[in-house]
Amino acid sequence: MAWIEVAKQGDVPEGGTFPVRVNGEPICLYNLGGHFYATHDTCSHGQASLADGFMLDEGLIECPLHQGTFDVKTGKAVGAPCKIDIKVFAVKVDGGAVFVEV
Repeated sequence: MAWIEVAKQGDVPEGGTFPVRVNGEPICLYNLGGHFYATHDTCSHGQASLADGFMLDEGLIECPLHQGTFDVKTGKAVGAPCKIDIKVFAVKVDGGAVFVEV
């Protein structure tokens, strides 16, 4: 496992998403009150980009395709029709840069 710089803090809007690719793998970054999280960017139900989805107040990302939801902290599928969890990545911020562990 290695830490890879994927963005600057300012790239990820407060309460929003930012898509990146690491070694060809699509990853979605989230900024919740200055705390950063990362999940696989593809919905496990409909193959849509979660970065195109909608952040909900509870720290959930809503898929733009069928409105299923995932917890961005754990990757757990919490809203139908999504049933399969998504992968999460460890995130750290150092010197204004956002890193994910892959």
